[in-house]
Amino acid sequence: MEVKVYQNKIKVAEEFSKYLIEKSAGQEAFHIALSGGSTPKIVFDVLADEFANNVEWSKIHLYWGDERCVAPDDAESNYKMTLEHLISKVDIPEENIHRIKGEDNPKAEAKRYGDLLDKELPKELGLAQFDLVILGMGDDGHTASIFPHEINLWVSPDNCEVAIHPESGQRRVSLTGRIINNAKTVAFLVTGESKAEKVKIIIDREEGYLEYPASHVSPKTKDLVWFLDAAAAKLLTSSQS
Repeated sequence: MEVKVYQNKIKVAEEFSKYLIEKSAGQEAFHIALSGGSTPKIVFDVLADEFANNVEWSKIHLYWGDERCVAPDDAESNYKMTLEHLISKVDIPEENIHRIKGEDNPKAEAKRYGDLLDKELPKELGLAQFDLVILGMGDDGHTASIFPHEINLWVSPDNCEVAIHPESGQRRVSLTGRIINNAKTVAFLVTGESKAEKVKIIIDREEGYLEYPASHVSPKTKDLVWFLDAAAAKLLTSSQS
């Protein structure tokens, strides 16, 4: 695990953009699972506005780590957020965008999207493999849309599952642990003081850390990187900047 700490959200966005450019350079195809949330929104803005010309967008394929079961033009849609803050600003072929159809029946869509991953992604150890999975983390330690109360979904034998938000009851289609941990690289993007407590528990492996889905992210390649701002990292006993 590598922990990178930067001064603020904008610096996290800039440094992650450089990291993405370096990882994807020279690849015939580069398959990325995107995250929703406030931090990726800033990252997408910076990537599109400052670094768009440094990315070979024709080689980039975009997928989603999770999606709310809403229409693609709904304010809560992760696809809509990505469309507004990244896709509409860069020259990426339409056929390279593989969205989760949040408007469809959740169970059927989880099956369809899982099958799509098997079809579109290269295989490693018999499983679909992303080049990069981008994850956020909630204040409750959830990641993708696997929440603590449904942590059993992490070990599902399927590529995707239907998860339920613990407060709103909203259904979401989410990648499961078998796909996330089979990625070549997994990168957490976590900012803000409200995340600091869970960041410390998970990274320092303090008592009870396994209760939080984010603690179960452990790619087989061991290529796991946390991009944190100073506020999210403030309780860590040791950190790298």
